[in-house]
Amino acid sequence: MGQLQEHSQYGLENHGLNNEASAHWNLGPEALYEATIREGSGAVSQGGALVVETGAYTGRSSNDKFIIEEDTSRDNIWWGAVNKGNTEERFNALRLQMLAYLQRREIYVQDLVVGADPAYQLKVRVISESPWHSLFARNMFRQPSAEERANFVPELTILNTPYYKTDAERDGVNSDCAIMMNFKERMVLITGTQYAGEIKKSVFSYLNYVLPDRNVLPMHCSANIGENGDVGIFFGLSGTGKTTLSADGTRTLIGDDEHGWTDTGVFNFEGGCYAKVINLSAKAEPEIYATCGMFGTILENVVMDPHTRVLDLDDKSLTENTRASYPLSFIPNVEMSGVGGQPENVVMLTADAFGVMPPISRLSADQAMYHFLSGYTAVVGGTERGLTEPKATFSTCFGAPFMPRHPTVYAKMLGERIAKTGAKCWLVNTGWSGGAYGTGKRMEIAYTRAMVRAALDGRLAEVAMSPDPNFGLNIPQNCPDVPNEVLQPRETWGDKGAYDTTARDLTQRFEANFKQFEEYVDANVKAAGVYAA
Repeated sequence: MGQLQEHSQYGLENHGLNNEASAHWNLGPEALYEATIREGSGAVSQGGALVVETGAYTGRSSNDKFIIEEDTSRDNIWWGAVNKGNTEERFNALRLQMLAYLQRREIYVQDLVVGADPAYQLKVRVISESPWHSLFARNMFRQPSAEERANFVPELTILNTPYYKTDAERDGVNSDCAIMMNFKERMVLITGTQYAGEIKKSVFSYLNYVLPDRNVLPMHCSANIGENGDVGIFFGLSGTGKTTLSADGTRTLIGDDEHGWTDTGVFNFEGGCYAKVINLSAKAEPEIYATCGMFGTILENVVMDPHTRVLDLDDKSLTENTRASYPLSFIPNVEMSGVGGQPENVVMLTADAFGVMPPISRLSADQAMYHFLSGYTAVVGGTERGLTEPKATFSTCFGAPFMPRHPTVYAKMLGERIAKTGAKCWLVNTGWSGGAYGTGKRMEIAYTRAMVRAALDGRLAEVAMSPDPNFGLNIPQNCPDVPNEVLQPRETWGDKGAYDTTARDLTQRFEANFKQFEEYVDANVKAAGVYAA
């Protein structure tokens, strides 16, 4: 493997491991490529990306994620279907199994920091049996200096054994994989799944728990900066366009997925991007497309010709959730400090497969809190087995799976920051127009980019608005580079009666979903979601 790199005096014995001789510390991409290829778990594509497959688990395994019930955090967790509990005894038993398993193997250690703002950085150690998972962590998080590494003491430790399977009955879990987070021990166990996104999202979940106590709002959002220093943030679930719209060549990217909002501004948690690449287009998304041909990028479940090593980004035979992990430095127009000022615009993204929500609308502060708590998007036929028509999905705070605390904790902080900064709020539909999925068509990305740019640079601020009769949203009557009829969703439908029926059906879904929050919000926020009959 070659000479070991510099590492902390805080050794593996502190984690219960005694195989220091077979540990490889803080290796770079070259050595991690070599180890991955040698063990047969990856191959190099034309251009130099590392192509890997994740087996049965091609996405997050939400049913296998647990938070340990212990005395320091128990009363602060939003327990339920998202945050499922497990016991300290089972956590300790599984940890011992994983340590015994790692004891007999070469292991790869990365000491990294999360958080671009030094005041809120978290020191994270990732210990894995897999070299490419070690590279993933290195791509996604930030590199400490050599001096910081020498004195590194982790504040969060992740044990990652993607090839060690759990026994559901023996281990008190639901399948052959498990993700267990223990806030008291400041440790995450990830085993039985090769999907590397579990590493990234476990760190995010940890920050979502600890940062509110430090008066930092953790956000599942992307962020960028305009030429005048104005910051825009983009909330949205997977597939709604967070990464695509924030990686805009006319603005400088801060980060594509996870940020904190403090009293002084926003900062990126990460040092890399984890972009969906299915059907990626060099014309529509040139910055992200280019990373797929760079040395150091990891491509998960992307199909490649085994002889020519040419990628097929349109092939979804392994999964629709194909991913690229790459350092932020691979994007040409990026703010490497990872820090920006107070946001002037807050954009909430939804991919409405019913085709009835406006492509862009202005939100009041109360409407922003309502839609933040709702976290609406829609999935379409083909993405879930047996699904033949659009399905409404409500993921509170645009990231329910990563929010350990009650959603109103985050919503209250967002409302306070919007009020303090006077940030303008927008709801953008990147989904369907002219009909629901199967009848209408996906909103043209050129139109969406034009609308978002006009919102961010202030051109929409003075445009006359008209209220949407179903959702109560304020729709701009015109927008540069966008046909006026595109702005009014009802006008894009040939069958106006069908539009009215579909729109009212969706408003009723909003109303039913929001009942769970009504007792926690004031009357103005509740009223922001009362629609016309």
